[in-house]
Amino acid sequence: MLVRPRVRGKFLFAGDEKFYVRGVTYGAFRPDADGREYHDADVIERDFAQMAASGLNAVRIPHTTPPRSLLDAARRHGLRVMVGLSAEQYVGFLIDRKKDLSDIETLVRAKVRECAAHPALLGYALGNEIPASVVRWLGRRRVERYLERVCQAVKAEDPDGLVTYVNYPTTEYLQLPFLDLLCFNVYLERQDTLEAYLARLQNLAGDRPLIMSEMGLDGLRHGEDVQACVLDWQIGTTFAAGCAGAFVFAWTDEWFRAGADVDDWAFGLTRRDRSPKPALAAVSKAFSQAPAPPDLPWPRITVVVCTHNGARTIRDCLEGLRKLDYPDFEVIVVDDGSADATPAIVREFGCRVIRTDHRGLAAARNTGLDAATGEIVAYIDDDAYPDPHWLTYLAATFLTTTHAGVGGPNLPPPGDGPIADCVANAPGGPLHVLLSDREAEHIPGCNMAFRAACLRAIGGFDPQFRAAGDDVDVCWRLRANGWNLGFSAAAVVWHHRRNSIRAYWRQQRGYGRAEALLARKWPEKYNGTGHVTWAGRLYGKGLAQIAGWGSRVYHGVWGSAPYQFLYQPAPGGLRSLAAMPEWYLVILALGVLSAAGALWRPLLFTLPPLSLAVLVPVMSAGVGAARATFPIAPRRPAARLALRLLTAGLHVIQPLARLCGRLQYGLTPWRWHGAPAVSLPRPGRCAFWTERWQDPDHRLQGLEASLKAAGAAVRRGGDYDRWDFEVCGGLLGAARVLMAVEDHGAGAQLVRLRWWPRCSHGGLSVTSLFGALSTGAGVAEAWAAGAVLGAVTLLLALRTFLECASASAVIPRALGQPGTHGG
Repeated sequence: MLVRPRVRGKFLFAGDEKFYVRGVTYGAFRPDADGREYHDADVIERDFAQMAASGLNAVRIPHTTPPRSLLDAARRHGLRVMVGLSAEQYVGFLIDRKKDLSDIETLVRAKVRECAAHPALLGYALGNEIPASVVRWLGRRRVERYLERVCQAVKAEDPDGLVTYVNYPTTEYLQLPFLDLLCFNVYLERQDTLEAYLARLQNLAGDRPLIMSEMGLDGLRHGEDVQACVLDWQIGTTFAAGCAGAFVFAWTDEWFRAGADVDDWAFGLTRRDRSPKPALAAVSKAFSQAPAPPDLPWPRITVVVCTHNGARTIRDCLEGLRKLDYPDFEVIVVDDGSADATPAIVREFGCRVIRTDHRGLAAARNTGLDAATGEIVAYIDDDAYPDPHWLTYLAATFLTTTHAGVGGPNLPPPGDGPIADCVANAPGGPLHVLLSDREAEHIPGCNMAFRAACLRAIGGFDPQFRAAGDDVDVCWRLRANGWNLGFSAAAVVWHHRRNSIRAYWRQQRGYGRAEALLARKWPEKYNGTGHVTWAGRLYGKGLAQIAGWGSRVYHGVWGSAPYQFLYQPAPGGLRSLAAMPEWYLVILALGVLSAAGALWRPLLFTLPPLSLAVLVPVMSAGVGAARATFPIAPRRPAARLALRLLTAGLHVIQPLARLCGRLQYGLTPWRWHGAPAVSLPRPGRCAFWTERWQDPDHRLQGLEASLKAAGAAVRRGGDYDRWDFEVCGGLLGAARVLMAVEDHGAGAQLVRLRWWPRCSHGGLSVTSLFGALSTGAGVAEAWAAGAVLGAVTLLLALRTFLECASASAVIPRALGQPGTHGG
């Protein structure tokens, strides 16, 4: 008996079994006199029997809604059918206004009623490849709204039906978050190009399944043997990329389109008479090996679970590890001084247990590393459990790359309760940071694996990180040693979110403390306000940003680009400022100034900026709550509103919780980035002659190391900067360094260095503002307000002076000479 598939994260499941789509497209065929495309029941029966015998399990009907008799035939042969609803055929009505959306919805609902709830139904495809020129004509957002309305019509008739839209690279930019899964038609004839594009599509899919709805090769032009070879690697590459399945185009060379038989191409796995081509055997074998060939040299993997009082969730974790489908792995549980029922639960599963005193998370990870026998060490948190093929996808990535570490998505499991669902949509969760579609800058600790040799080479994890931050530190250290990190979109773990507001607050405070520790160890990674500067892009739910601002679609000249994408700039301006914990300090400062209006009324001019400062995070929280998705949406509108209000509230309190943790451990905007200096912050320069030639880049790296050894927080100049380093003294003052090298032959070089203090433009503006206010208060004879404002002005000016002096003084000290000041 067929069970209707359901979406679980990146994959489909039929009951408790993962369901990989191994399908073909079927049709279009020449209709009979009554216009029925699928009219020959005997042919359909024979075709479906041959498909099932070849190991296929799904059929896609691209352009016509099939009769229920076809679904019955599919059921008899154990096949599932993706039904096409042909929304692309009605989109012209939106241009000509011959029908409105309600008329189209009525047509679609009638089609859905013919198939609804059938056990052989895989899902509904709203449409297939709306032409890119039509999308340009109507505009992206209008097409998105149209497809959303059609999707709602489908869900109204069949609430449990899976809904997708068959897209293609030329309209990749369509944003369709309401779909249950993503489908793309992709025809690429180079394996490396397909691998790269699938990685991109996986990032677009996010936490939803990705299915290749069409792929194939024309056997007429390339030959049947080449067709078989290409289909073999196309399917293998698709599953290696973590796709939930694929449909090969097409079952047979018999094809009818635009009122005529198509006889100038041959994409079919069978000929018109249904005799099999070599491609059918190749496809059958490739599908049978999904998700990965069993004969690969799979490395031994040690899975390490570190736990401290994890009795509430560790059973789920160990049960998930027991279900892993991988040939060679061991599980080590490091019990970091638990005082609850954790030891008793772990003993039930018979895995290796190492008990220690409570020394913290990083120390526990090192204990697992020391005991590991695998060449790969994979870490999973005790409040997470893996997908059955978690290790398969991690190992496959290690086998095909040189990455020192590989991570994957961590998704919130359904059924944890409404508060956990809201927390899953709130900021502050474990995110991955990608430099490209396949290379990571950071992988979160709940789902990360490393080559044991690389991890041991850097000395493992830093024990000072007792609860969080150890994953960030180890990623930075691996990259600093010349290795790189990878990301596998299919290496999924399910990670329980906090299920109470109090637990969420404690977690975010803990993350704030970890940020303070990281900032002390890696000052060059943090800007003046104390925020990490990622080179890559953050991925995950709950990101505090207002999407859509500044986004543009790349169409190419005359809309001719075959791959058209949506460019979304990194968040900046108020969007990024409002997400910073220190934004609440800005609100506090504006509030104090507004209150000081009681001493001098002109200070009440800060009320509008105060209102704006409060409004920005509230608006950002509202947008985040509106974009939130919930695995089980309540039926009552009041309950749905309550979930969104709670999500918005979590967006508001999260930066405040982080701020408390950061301030408690000294990560403040007013912290010193070095010892305050008494010397004047003057420009300086020096030069030295050397008979030993050295590449300027290596010389700059040595200077950078010397500055860091002298206690300086150093930031490298960017692509458009006329300086090499910036030594940070604090939020308000810094010093910049520039080097020039003259080559004089025979390996001789004259190296010139110049440095100069630099005041923060923002700091100067604020200092000038307070100075102007102080002067104004004095002129108005508001002596109390003038004195307070003048004192603030002097404090800011003195602080700027000292920070510039501190940054300037460390440079000659790092060079080992006082330097020649002036100019």
